[in-house]
Amino acid sequence: MDQMQTGLVFPGQGTQREGMGEPWRHTPSWKITEEISDVTGEDLPSLLLHTSDAELRRTDLAQLAVFTVAVLAHAEAVRRDALGGPVAACAGHSLGEYAALTAAGALTLGAAAALVAVRGRAMRQAAEERPGTMGVLVAAPLEEVAALAGRVRADGPDVWVANVNAPGQTVVSGSAEGIDRIEAEAPSIGAKMIRLAVGGAFHSPYMASAADSLRTALEHTPFAPAHLPVVANADAEAYSGGADWPGLATRQLTSPVLWEPSVRTLIGPLGCRRLVELGPGRTLAGLVRRIAPGTEVVSLDHPAAAA
Repeated sequence: MDQMQTGLVFPGQGTQREGMGEPWRHTPSWKITEEISDVTGEDLPSLLLHTSDAELRRTDLAQLAVFTVAVLAHAEAVRRDALGGPVAACAGHSLGEYAALTAAGALTLGAAAALVAVRGRAMRQAAEERPGTMGVLVAAPLEEVAALAGRVRADGPDVWVANVNAPGQTVVSGSAEGIDRIEAEAPSIGAKMIRLAVGGAFHSPYMASAADSLRTALEHTPFAPAHLPVVANADAEAYSGGADWPGLATRQLTSPVLWEPSVRTLIGPLGCRRLVELGPGRTLAGLVRRIAPGTEVVSLDHPAAAA
């Protein structure tokens, strides 16, 4: 009997929490934290074990923490042969794309960690230059959310669709005034807004300066000429080598994360019948169940889950 094709998915910023490294510190894979510390100049063991929730809301620290736990979880799952079948493809939500590229063999761990450090610092600086925020609209179709954002933007306040997460879950990003307007008018499309505790208007034109900085780093980073397919956030297409990852990853900062279409690419053309979430929390598993209820999905968010 053929083994079930598995897709790996990696979470993004927002899943960080104090002490998130504690479950992993006694695993053989913990040595990964030393390599990432050397590359980035940050003390990853301290970041993962002792940094407060308040400090982890800082964009650059949050991204390094989440990326590190994601690659720890992947390394430990591989070591324990816990992925449950041949891996057909990878995808990551926003920041998670860098863990996906690492797991797929497109980037070395050191190269990916260096890019995550550049990305986090550039996004933090861009957010300080152009402050903004984000919110998730629940219970309304994407088309109505996009139309509402367009109407608000036509009136002056900046707001855009930032994440297409799942049916009835769309994130918007922009100025504080724009998000306030969306929140006030959300009931007109049958929606409710939940504010996100983020450090800026990510995945919007407010990140243009960060995109410029990141592109320079990406263009000086070697990507493997062939690797497992990775579904890009920017267009929900799968790439297995020869892709313009500098262009795709730069676009990701200023345009929507197409997560729902990306999951449909994994379970459709790429043939994944099982998705494994690797990293902190179980956010992506919840989204997958909304997108494709018939797809098996498991979360390896703790070493015991990979036993």
